[in-house]
Amino acid sequence: MAFLDNPAIILAHIRQSHVTSDDTGMCEMVLIDHDVDLEKRLPSSVTGSAGSETQGEGGDTQGCDLSQSVDITSSWDFGIRRRSNTAQRLERLRKERQNQIKCKNIQWRERKTSQSVEDLGALFEKKDFKDRPASYGKQSTLSLRLEQCPQQLNNPFNEYSKFDGKGHVGTTSTKKIDVYLSMQSGQEKLHPMTVVTMANARVQDLIGLICWQYTSEGREPKLNENVNAYCLHIAEDDGEVDTDFPPLDSNEPIHKFGFSTLALVEKYSSPGLAAKQSLFVRINAAQGFSLIPVDSMKVTMKEILQKALKKRKGSQKGSGPQYRLEKQSEPNVAVDLECTLERQSTLEFCLVRENSTRGEESSEEDPPIDITTVQDMLSSHHYKSFKISMIHKLRFTTDVQLGISGEKVEIDPVTNQKASTKFWIRQKPISIDSDLLCACDLVEEKSPSHAIFKLTYLSSHDYKPLYFESDAATINEIVLKVNYILESRASTSRADYFAQKQRKLSRRTSFSFQKEKKSGQQ
Repeated sequence: MAFLDNPAIILAHIRQSHVTSDDTGMCEMVLIDHDVDLEKRLPSSVTGSAGSETQGEGGDTQGCDLSQSVDITSSWDFGIRRRSNTAQRLERLRKERQNQIKCKNIQWRERKTSQSVEDLGALFEKKDFKDRPASYGKQSTLSLRLEQCPQQLNNPFNEYSKFDGKGHVGTTSTKKIDVYLSMQSGQEKLHPMTVVTMANARVQDLIGLICWQYTSEGREPKLNENVNAYCLHIAEDDGEVDTDFPPLDSNEPIHKFGFSTLALVEKYSSPGLAAKQSLFVRINAAQGFSLIPVDSMKVTMKEILQKALKKRKGSQKGSGPQYRLEKQSEPNVAVDLECTLERQSTLEFCLVRENSTRGEESSEEDPPIDITTVQDMLSSHHYKSFKISMIHKLRFTTDVQLGISGEKVEIDPVTNQKASTKFWIRQKPISIDSDLLCACDLVEEKSPSHAIFKLTYLSSHDYKPLYFESDAATINEIVLKVNYILESRASTSRADYFAQKQRKLSRRTSFSFQKEKKSGQQ
């Protein structure tokens, strides 16, 4: 029987309840050591009188006797039975026997039979492994590969092989380029070498990769080991180098350029190479002249004629009139196309159409192109602003700044602080994309100081016109600039606008024809 007025018994009961009900064992670690320290500090008495006296003094000793439970113990090994000493000893004996099996004891005994020196020497006879027969086993794949490609071991461009993208197609961004090799001769020069490079490679790395693949394939002639001795030029589909453009910058990444056909050209001015003089043949025509680069004086006149026609007509083949070559000093005498340039003793020729003489080329089908027209077409996409007046529906005007570029047309109002805006409509800024432009027409030109043009664009599925006025020179320049932009862009809005305009015109024509037909019948 326990008295609830004894705090030691109540504390022991609370601690014991926490220890037995806690599955984590945390209460046991916290409380069990506290009880042991309490017992050491207040030891219990053996005799009853001492117990009653102690209880009479304060009852602390009885609480200490009951504060530690001896029946229920808990530890980290709760539920796990320790192995006996016998089991542990048997386990050690088993491991020793297993280790003894791996070792073999050999007893040393004295030799009773005597052997001669020759017999003892034959036991450990020296063998010569240099004269052993060659094994005829299966050769490894690596040995076969090394025998097939011995030049790869001595390839001076091996450091650029890491930019080869043939094994990375589909996993990493790569770029496939057809490279014409200008240092080759014959039919090999006409066929490009396909190179697959990593997209993050520079132009210099691509040149090294081309040289590495060139050397690995065993092509001739051998290349210079200095990569800086070569450069990449833009080339046509047939391998002709476009000398009008400079070579690609060696420090730029190759993905910056969208060319799929290039040519590897040797730099004649690089150190260690002999300087070579470039030859140019002058071809005079009715509209001017052109310079045709040739490799040597051994080239035939037929090749020069083909290059001249290609430079004149572009990539068109077999179209238009036929031409012949004449010496500039010998008019009306055709040059034999099978002869070489060396036999002509001149580098200046004239391109003449068949069945005609010099001076009649002005009647050719190709009209002469004005250089100013070409410059205007090229500069039409550059941004330029004009200060003109915009005409509204009520016939009043507001000053605006019209900015025209190849991408869009911007209309910004020009603010005038002195003019009152009470009676005027404020013009909002307008930005029109070039693909939405439909037409730009000159409406009227009364005098050099006054002209009007109309700009039509697509807005919310409807065609809206805008009218502007200014002096005639400015209006004509704007109309010409906008029309150049419209002709250079294949806009669907412009095509739909003209199709709708044509349908309206056809309906109007048919209606007028039916009206005239009815009046004639009456």
